[in-house]
Amino acid sequence: MRAIQLNRFGGPEVLDVVEMPKPEPQAGEVLIRVHAAGVNFFEVLMRGDCYAVTPQLPMVLGVEAAGTVEALGHGVDISLTGTPVAAPLFASKRPFGGYADYVTIDASLAVPLPDALSFEDATALMVQGLTAFHLLRQSPPTGKSVLVTAAAGGVGSLLVQLAKRQAASTVVAVAGSRAKLDLAQSLGADAAVDHSTSDWPARVREAAGGAGVDIIYDIVGGSMTAASLQALAPGGELVFAALGRYAISAADLEAMITRNQSLRGFALLPLLSTDGLRASMSQLFHLAAGGQLAVTQGGRYPLDQANEAHRLLEERRSTGKVVLIP
Repeated sequence: MRAIQLNRFGGPEVLDVVEMPKPEPQAGEVLIRVHAAGVNFFEVLMRGDCYAVTPQLPMVLGVEAAGTVEALGHGVDISLTGTPVAAPLFASKRPFGGYADYVTIDASLAVPLPDALSFEDATALMVQGLTAFHLLRQSPPTGKSVLVTAAAGGVGSLLVQLAKRQAASTVVAVAGSRAKLDLAQSLGADAAVDHSTSDWPARVREAAGGAGVDIIYDIVGGSMTAASLQALAPGGELVFAALGRYAISAADLEAMITRNQSLRGFALLPLLSTDGLRASMSQLFHLAAGGQLAVTQGGRYPLDQANEAHRLLEERRSTGKVVLIP
């Protein structure tokens, strides 16, 4: 089979198309013919060795895939053969390998797809969908004003919708272009603010009624975090979900303390049990299949153009989910 292998750190050009043996499903596993593999920004960071954890090379990137079950390991229910499923590799014992023609995963982690849900949309509802889902579970928005950073991206576009579904009083979307702001508002954001303007935190405060927002869901990190704190109301909460891009200074924290504000960390994997993972994914899948949750697709690339998909994300030109199609 074909796979995209990372043999050295660097720019998008270091992603190599290689041939390797098709994996064999072990006992309790299924072999999945991949029809769509998700591409995530943290994989762009990994490729450049800029992530919180340095991966061991060589490796095949890709932590999520969707496709059809083609073969079964010993002990797996034969009825799964041919079933369209999502493969949340990030939650498995082999958390990478999605940029390939085939993957294997424990059968208990393969989640069947509703008939009306595409493979591409299923990939958007794994890492990114679950991140949005659990961010709101950790810090519920009901009755509160909230700020969503990168509001036109894969996580942000889902956060906007789910926060509105959970009766947030005001959802303020922040993004970096008119097209992205328009997308966020089409998904239900009450206000949209361009972060390329120097006074954008003041505009967020105004949109939230003057005092600022009650909750910031920060999925960007870096310099965006300190700037967004200017838009946080006294007693508000910053939920930091940009692992590997932490840039809050001691002065920022001291200022938060004097304003009775709180900082909450967010890491997805520790929140996921097998049963909880399946239940959360199934809920997201059925919302999307039923037209109650819109999935924004940001780009479809052939598997052998993974470098172009990475370039799109690295240059911040994408909206929604970017996928590879083997």
